[in-house]
Amino acid sequence: MFHGAIDWDAAKPVRDAAIPDTLFERGLYWASGRGGLVDLVAAHKWFNLAALKGRTDAVQMRREVAEMMSGVEIAAAQREARAWIATH
Repeated sequence: MFHGAIDWDAAKPVRDAAIPDTLFERGLYWASGRGGLVDLVAAHKWFNLAALKGRTDAVQMRREVAEMMSGVEIAAAQREARAWIATH
């Protein structure tokens, strides 16, 4: 249980501070196969979202993943990214 004090004036919303890093980590998870399965569509989606949220290194990672994907797979990843944005 948290027993400290929160400085509400200095606090940042989670979406402003942690989301780009979390999205990037999800991209790495799927690109590397950490869970036992490489999913390039999922990796592209998460790197795309991380790039949109300001993670500049996600742009290069998305590009590298895209080089291993078909046009159909890239389109699927982009649709999934748009769907995620629409719901979050």
